[in-house]
Amino acid sequence: MSFDRQVFISYAHLDNQPLTADQLGWVSLFHSTLQTLLSQRLGAPADIWRDDKLRGNDVFSDEILDQLARTALFVSVLTPRYLKSEWCTREITQFCQQAETEHRLVVGNKARVIKVLKLPIDGSGTLPKAVGQLLGYEFFEFDEDRTPRELDPAYGDQPRQAFLRKANKLAWDLAAQLEQLQQQAAANDATEATKPAVFLAECSRDRRDARECIEAELACCGYTVLPDRRLPDDEDEYLAAVGELLERCTLSVHLIGEGYGRVPDGDSAESVVVLQNRLAAERSRQAGLRRVIWLPAGTTATQPAQQAFIDALQQDAALQLGADLVNGDLEALKAAIHAALKKPEAAPDPAADSAATGTPRVHLLCDARDRKDSVPLIKQLRGRGLDVTLPLFAGDAAEVREANRQRILDCDALILYYGAGDETWKYHQENELRKLQGQDRQRPLRARFTLLAPPLSDDKEVLQALADADTLDGLGGPAPQALAPLAAALGLEPAP
Repeated sequence: MSFDRQVFISYAHLDNQPLTADQLGWVSLFHSTLQTLLSQRLGAPADIWRDDKLRGNDVFSDEILDQLARTALFVSVLTPRYLKSEWCTREITQFCQQAETEHRLVVGNKARVIKVLKLPIDGSGTLPKAVGQLLGYEFFEFDEDRTPRELDPAYGDQPRQAFLRKANKLAWDLAAQLEQLQQQAAANDATEATKPAVFLAECSRDRRDARECIEAELACCGYTVLPDRRLPDDEDEYLAAVGELLERCTLSVHLIGEGYGRVPDGDSAESVVVLQNRLAAERSRQAGLRRVIWLPAGTTATQPAQQAFIDALQQDAALQLGADLVNGDLEALKAAIHAALKKPEAAPDPAADSAATGTPRVHLLCDARDRKDSVPLIKQLRGRGLDVTLPLFAGDAAEVREANRQRILDCDALILYYGAGDETWKYHQENELRKLQGQDRQRPLRARFTLLAPPLSDDKEVLQALADADTLDGLGGPAPQALAPLAAALGLEPAP
């Protein structure tokens, strides 16, 4: 599969009329900007062509047909005028028909038709069916009164910057797609999937810029990002489509914002944000799908339904199943995503060594301030022949998080060392442990205890008085009799 031209821009000439006499038309500006950005991304001059003739009632020319047949990617600048233009709809229809005849409209899960939405369009019934399902690049925003306005430098610096950001993302995506087409041509159309697919969940409007940033970075790293087209508006069809996409992915990423998001037509009246999270959690339970949920600290919603979802997400372990809940900034989210995508190391770790020798492994989950105070307990546990691990506290945030998760999943017994940490710290740790309940373990968890350690507090006094079976009283020091329940759970001989 080879092409003479890289990109064809299809547009309505009415949409290229400048807002002021001293400016370029919007399409001309879009063309020149994309030309520069794409050339820089490719490392060579980009070949972008558009018809700049005002044809009036001219017939559909052989020149256009020839250009379409030899073009790799078709970029349509969609507006209300575009849908009313017989010329424009014939261009896009002709391109799709030619590509479908040769069974190459969609190559490597990416359509060769790219929708650039200069303005919102009311339906897409005049477009080919395959195009109507595609996602698009929105080059417009809404004013305070919800009036749509194209991203045009004539409106000021902020729209200019937004225009450049959108054009930059489009250029990166086009460059990646052109490179993929070139590689497939060299390999006689043979596809080779080298990296897994990532489900990047739909989100509310206030998280779209962040989503686009994550999508662009993943695409640049060679990952297939799904969904790659607009999903159905009917709830039942929507659930089925998302379920199929999740089956193809090894990771799902959910960006939770202040808005509730789009609500498909159905009985539940739940937003796509809620529906996708629930389906991904179920997929995690069934097949171990890894997940990352981004809920920046301090996120609140004005809509009661979204606030209820945010509250439930932080408290209900079932909604977080299989997920790493990230409360930091966008860079923290990126780090968590890349950590989740890393392949497991082939080299055995201490947990595997412990499993091979049959030595029970105890993980001591504690606050960083407890490390010195926990030394007597660690010595006593090692004296009983146990392998003891502590959390990591320093290093790359995502790598530390993943290492600590593995240590929890790789132990035979877990002790929550309730010492320097306060009640909030304890609640957070217990919540994190609940989230890991549905994940695969290297070995079954045989025991889990909370060990009360100095300093004394009202909460610890209550737990001491209750004397629950899963509570170890170490307020007076780690005496052997205090650790008797742990020894019994691991099948050790009673301490002398």
